[in-house]
Amino acid sequence: MPIRLSALSTAAVLALVTLLTPLAQAQNVNQQLAAGGVLETIKKRGALRVGMSTFVPWAMRDKNGELIGYEIDVAKRLAEDMKVKAEFVPTAWDGIIPALLAGKFDLIIGGMSITPERNLTVNFTLPYANSGIHLVAHKQLAAGFKSLEDFDKPDVVLAVRRGATPATAAKRLMPKATLRQFDEDALALQEVLNGKAHAFVTSTPTPAFEALKHPDTLFLPISEPFVQGAEGFALRKGDPDALNFFNNWILLRQQDGWLKERHDYWFKTRDWAGRVAE
Repeated sequence: MPIRLSALSTAAVLALVTLLTPLAQAQNVNQQLAAGGVLETIKKRGALRVGMSTFVPWAMRDKNGELIGYEIDVAKRLAEDMKVKAEFVPTAWDGIIPALLAGKFDLIIGGMSITPERNLTVNFTLPYANSGIHLVAHKQLAAGFKSLEDFDKPDVVLAVRRGATPATAAKRLMPKATLRQFDEDALALQEVLNGKAHAFVTSTPTPAFEALKHPDTLFLPISEPFVQGAEGFALRKGDPDALNFFNNWILLRQQDGWLKERHDYWFKTRDWAGRVAE
């Protein structure tokens, strides 16, 4: 009887060892992955590196050349909650995803709309903002225009920002129109102000703001945005810990009202306009 118990005990120990070894190995792999992940990199560096591009009112330069805007507030608060500093890496929009994949920064906080095509290349967090795509038009060139169909003609010129979601939407919804692409929003808008394009297609609330700023030249031929969007942080694939952290941060800042308060300030008021050079 003692021999049988000893044999059973030995078998049980061997079975337990057999069971625990893969678990221990898996735990070790998880620890190694976490150590090399974005969160640990940020903590060791003491700084959160954020890829962004200038879009009013997401991110822009004030009269002193400092970055301000909704995205800037979000990134700074995120860094503060992580107890690190925020470092911004301005990047051309059409190259911002390749720059993220190349490790030039930790994540993109740049008003980037979540799309299936982008999601094949990067991971997106939960939406932290919701915007839309709208257009502002030249009063004389687009006189009498009241619908997308009016703009969907070969002799109509639409100014857009290269590589941005509004450019894709304009091409899809108004395929007959001529698309003129620019590297900056300001250049696309200037094309309309100069009477060289019928309309500027971009994200809200820029069309409404520009119509208010230039009432003699610009107007909103369509009252509401014609595409609704959702924006998320973009980060490299293969880092579930980082995705989990950023998702939970967004949820918490939604629940305490901070994201809404900042979004309302930048998107529903012009209280900040005096800080930006015309």
